[in-house]
Amino acid sequence: MIRVHDATEHNLRHVDVAVPRDRIVAFTGVSGSGKSSLAFATIYAEAQRRYLESVAPYARRLIEQAGAPRVGGISGLPPAVALRQQYAAGSARSSVGTVSRVSNVLRMLYSRAGTYPAGAEPVDSDWFSPNTAVGACPTCHGLGRRYTVEEDKLVGDPELSIREGAIAAWPGAWQGKNYRDILGELGIDIDAPFRALPAERRHWLLTTEEQPVVTVHPVREAHRITRPYQGTYMSPRSWVLHTYATTKSASLRAKAASFLTEEPCPTCEGRRLNPFALSVTIAGVDIADATALPLADLTGLLERARVHPDTAALSPERRQAAEALIGNLEEHLRTLTELGLGYLGTDRATSTLSAGEFQRLHLATQLGSGLFGVLYVLDEPSAGLHPADTELLLTALRRLRAAGNSVFVVEHNPRVIADAQWLVDLGPGAGTHGGRVLHSGPTAELKDVPESATARYLFGHAPNIRPATVREPSSWLTLFDVTRHNLDRLTVRFPLGTLTAVTGVSGSGKSTLVGQVLAATVRDHLGTPATADDREASDEEAALDDDRIIAIPKADGLSAIQRLVQVDQKPIGRTPRSNLATYTGLFDTVRKLFAAQPLSKQRGYTASRFSFNLPDGRCPNCQGEGVVSVELLFLPTESAPCPVCHGARYNPETLEVLVDGKSVADVLALSVEDALSYLEHLERLAHLPTAHRILSLLDDIGLGYLTLGQSATTLSGGEAQRIKLVSELHRARRGHTLYLLDEPTSGLHPADADLLLARLRELVDQRNTVIMVEHDMRIAAAADWLVDLGPGAG
Repeated sequence: MIRVHDATEHNLRHVDVAVPRDRIVAFTGVSGSGKSSLAFATIYAEAQRRYLESVAPYARRLIEQAGAPRVGGISGLPPAVALRQQYAAGSARSSVGTVSRVSNVLRMLYSRAGTYPAGAEPVDSDWFSPNTAVGACPTCHGLGRRYTVEEDKLVGDPELSIREGAIAAWPGAWQGKNYRDILGELGIDIDAPFRALPAERRHWLLTTEEQPVVTVHPVREAHRITRPYQGTYMSPRSWVLHTYATTKSASLRAKAASFLTEEPCPTCEGRRLNPFALSVTIAGVDIADATALPLADLTGLLERARVHPDTAALSPERRQAAEALIGNLEEHLRTLTELGLGYLGTDRATSTLSAGEFQRLHLATQLGSGLFGVLYVLDEPSAGLHPADTELLLTALRRLRAAGNSVFVVEHNPRVIADAQWLVDLGPGAGTHGGRVLHSGPTAELKDVPESATARYLFGHAPNIRPATVREPSSWLTLFDVTRHNLDRLTVRFPLGTLTAVTGVSGSGKSTLVGQVLAATVRDHLGTPATADDREASDEEAALDDDRIIAIPKADGLSAIQRLVQVDQKPIGRTPRSNLATYTGLFDTVRKLFAAQPLSKQRGYTASRFSFNLPDGRCPNCQGEGVVSVELLFLPTESAPCPVCHGARYNPETLEVLVDGKSVADVLALSVEDALSYLEHLERLAHLPTAHRILSLLDDIGLGYLTLGQSATTLSGGEAQRIKLVSELHRARRGHTLYLLDEPTSGLHPADADLLLARLRELVDQRNTVIMVEHDMRIAAAADWLVDLGPGAG
């Protein structure tokens, strides 16, 4: 047994629990009950900490280390490996083959056992990688695609003059004025209609690669002082190509992409490798064709390679190497196919995979590792999986256990929970209402625990959520000839004014259809090129996403939609300063409330005084973080409450302003539930309808346990998605809105999923449309309409 004593991490309330090893153990409970706090933040974190103590201190600095968990003690703990739920990201160069390591072995096979052109010497495996200088196509640098700029697209309205904004492909603000002024200094008439300029001059200023430098004498408003400066001209075509290749801004990248046309590289025809690498074959097939095959078909190629005359003609040493490499590859491929990933190609970019596909890819790597006596801790491995794929997952988990390992899964899926040999159920509620172990024992015995929300859904006592009457569509939105990834000339109709679920096995094309093509089509119609998440994308995401150009299909019925809201499970913030209150806009109301107090007016405090991001009000020692980092060189960096403000984030003067006995730091420390009670008590002090509505929605959607100041980086994907939804729901209605949701119940306990469903139905009752990609068949059955894709994947 693994015995945990006095665990107090996050909301755990002095938990003592014994969990058996060498079993599949499910950790269950409503969202926020403490499952992940026990499985990941306590058991796995302690296992990792103990392992790292055996690593040389100097090497330890190179490993990302977590601090010691708050626990009295843990005994019986084996080495542990964590597989967390995450959406695939990374560059266009990250592929199924690189993650699964199939590409490494395949390249080695071509290097050691390939048939080379006459007179050519065998080369290293790097020559068969599009990600190396020796292997990549010299024209496209191994990307397989070339981006060209269409001259006609660069001009928005040829009737306008350059001064009036004829050129659509220039940046806004000062830089656009700068290029305009430079053209004026170069003697081009910037006040004539663009179409009236000579054709040769129009072509030069739009496409030239020259970058002339001139002295600019800017003409601005009379009251502004202007001085001459040296300006360098960049044509719209050059600006688009330069911006797309180098910008860290997702919105600028999206703007540049709108002027680009994507086509296969003319040199390698999209195959990414140089001519020499493509001249080497195995059983008559070059490596580009081999990596394009689905993994299931790649096995057939290896079987043919074994008996092919070219292989027989190799020297004994090379034949032996070929046999060893083919055997290694077949073992890899067997594991991937057994997990239902046989439809994926080795060269498929990981950025196009669903979360479920990505996690199974990592799971396949662990299955192939052959480790024994390891504790695997998995974070909702069934998230993003169709029930048909869940059976494949269960087979993989059983294989891990049969190999002599312990498997702990944090899980909400009743099918996975029922298959577990032991169950640890936490609750009964979330946040301060949870943190207790309600049951630790065989799964069947949970039905005798009346407090457990899990028991109701596991043993057939769940409420009936199917609609009493099915809504009839108010109109239809049709997409014609959709072609992207595995969607091939697909025509599909979506009903408007209803709750629609888009279903199908993992990899059937649901996210491609809804999250990419449908979203891009509606955004194009509404003239909104980027979502809020695009604008807030990290530098890395913005720089690496080469899959942004989407061909907009012909569509009918778009006129009925006035607004688009796309809600996914990406984080709502990327720094600890972003929190629940700031994201929803609730903190604006709180700061105004404190600024309106008599003491604030007496001292001249405005609302900005109560922001922990600005110097006036925040603690100068921790800069408003509330914590300070302690660098321990060979040990993990520890965070401790700031010794000056003791975690309050603000300076003493700011904390002296009270509203009904509470400072602004006290309000941020309140849970949503407590803040709602506090606000209702304040109704006599201030009129706060917006804040009251936000808090009520958060509570209704099952997030009453979160604190207002909780860092966005600590929220789960399910929590982040519901917060995004609330931030939209509290706003005033502005015409017919289309809500697109990507697996909204992923990561949610069935009880929380029911609460979310009620909110989605309210949106449709208000004459909006909700379309959700969904794998939970209980929720799908509660929709008005289904769009089912398939029958298979890929």
